[in-house]
Amino acid sequence: MNTYRAALIGCSRMGAFIDNESPPGRPAYSHAAGYEACPRTEMVACADLREDLMEQVGIRYGVPKEKQYLDYREMIDAEKPDIVSVATQPEPRAQIVVHAAEHGVRAIYCEKAMAASLSDADAMVEAVESNRVFLNMGTNRRWEIGYDTMKSVVDSGQLGNLKSVISHCCGPLFNSASHMFDLLLRINDDVPVAWVQAHLTDADETVDGELLHGDPCGEGILQAENGVNLYALNSGRGVEFEAVCEHGTVEAWNNGTSWQLRESGGVDHFGRDILVRSEFPAFDKGSSTVRLIEDLVHALDTGEPPRGGVRAARANTELIFAFVESHARGGQRVDLPLARSDYRLQRVQKSAARPKLQRE
Repeated sequence: MNTYRAALIGCSRMGAFIDNESPPGRPAYSHAAGYEACPRTEMVACADLREDLMEQVGIRYGVPKEKQYLDYREMIDAEKPDIVSVATQPEPRAQIVVHAAEHGVRAIYCEKAMAASLSDADAMVEAVESNRVFLNMGTNRRWEIGYDTMKSVVDSGQLGNLKSVISHCCGPLFNSASHMFDLLLRINDDVPVAWVQAHLTDADETVDGELLHGDPCGEGILQAENGVNLYALNSGRGVEFEAVCEHGTVEAWNNGTSWQLRESGGVDHFGRDILVRSEFPAFDKGSSTVRLIEDLVHALDTGEPPRGGVRAARANTELIFAFVESHARGGQRVDLPLARSDYRLQRVQKSAARPKLQRE
């Protein structure tokens, strides 16, 4: 079977070094570690504006000096990779993805959030689809086996129809909510959202006219076209999810490290279900990053669309800007699809944070 050649653009934390923050034994999580762990891929080159970080990537992942590029365009032209990872911040991401899609790259692993503006996201969709490129965005819970199991319980019908999905941690829209939005949508079969109603808690510090000089922190309500309510909250419970069905709930606690299933054990005198704990199905653990990459490999092998895809990434991005629009309108409901949005993430440039290059 083919081994696909991969190249990394953005050699910082999520690109190559976030694994150094993880406890020993945690499955591969960074882009580079995912390519190393996937038997069908080989990371052959990298690009960044910081030579010292590329040098560390070379030492850790075996990328020789001559395969380390200051210009990602030169890297794509010279190396002709099958897969490109774009692990930069959102602001330059559209330009990079469009160039990659238009210059022979066949699959793209794009970090979240997809883009710094809705117009940027639309340009990415156009480039990816017109060039028949496969794209997955790094909202990793879409590929985590535990959340797959959670969804399988919901889909089985044993708890009745899905009524609502709750995320107890929304957080900054680009950095955190992009993860939460993606899982809320996936649990509900990616049914399009009809409207959102949201509030930003730090808009005075982050929103300046149509420019977002910071990543706003928000929470709100989303209603899908099938009537299922999705709640993106900052309840204080941390990264926890709950799918509420007619006759039970299934929950992910403590950032997906523990799971609970409750189903009807009878009814009370009002005819309401009395929920009792049941056994959550057993599942094997694995790397969500490797599974995301394997999904792209499968798409390259077969031509079948990946589990994520550029349209799911775009829908996620639209929710970010719909939250901003709703807040700007005094918390009014905003109908989707958005007719337009002129907001853009444009943060004040400062020295990039240094990743943790070694485990302690």
